[in-house]
Amino acid sequence: FRLKGLLSILRKLKSAPDQEVRILLLGLDNAGKTTLLKQLASEDISHITPTQGFNIKSVQSQGFKLNVWDIGGQRKIRPYWRNYFENTDILIYVIDSADRKRFEETGQELAELLEEEKLSCVPVLIFANKQDLLTAAPASEIAEGLNLHTIRDRVWQIQSCSALTGEGIQDGMNWVCKNVNAKKK
Repeated sequence: FRLKGLLSILRKLKSAPDQEVRILLLGLDNAGKTTLLKQLASEDISHITPTQGFNIKSVQSQGFKLNVWDIGGQRKIRPYWRNYFENTDILIYVIDSADRKRFEETGQELAELLEEEKLSCVPVLIFANKQDLLTAAPASEIAEGLNLHTIRDRVWQIQSCSALTGEGIQDGMNWVCKNVNAKKK
């Protein structure tokens, strides 16, 4: 009987689910959100089309089950972003570092997200994507242009990456796992 009891306890421990984390993946259209998500899930990235609605993937990482919601970034879809804000643990905002003409637009969208009450104090990771392109602005320049240094109500990080090559993505996700419980009350 004792052994059976111990085995059932061990089984329960083993089947204890990882901590679930709700991640919202946002950014303008063509920033690379879906490529990034597929890269995280080790899926084929050769045929990606613009996201009309949303994609959800669950990815295991460092004892966490990351439920990532990738919402389309086209202008007509953006008003619907707010339907997904509830219970967000981490916001990941993706920027096309090579699309300088849209830095102002992406900056405005990010600023609006940071004003949202339902996202208040939610840690934010900004992926400065497409760093594999020669025309990409460095993360430091983007951080300055977006006035990230003025963010005071939450932890934040900007991470250079290339969703295409996978470079920088793991570093960003390590930050996510470290800061998942950093929601400032």
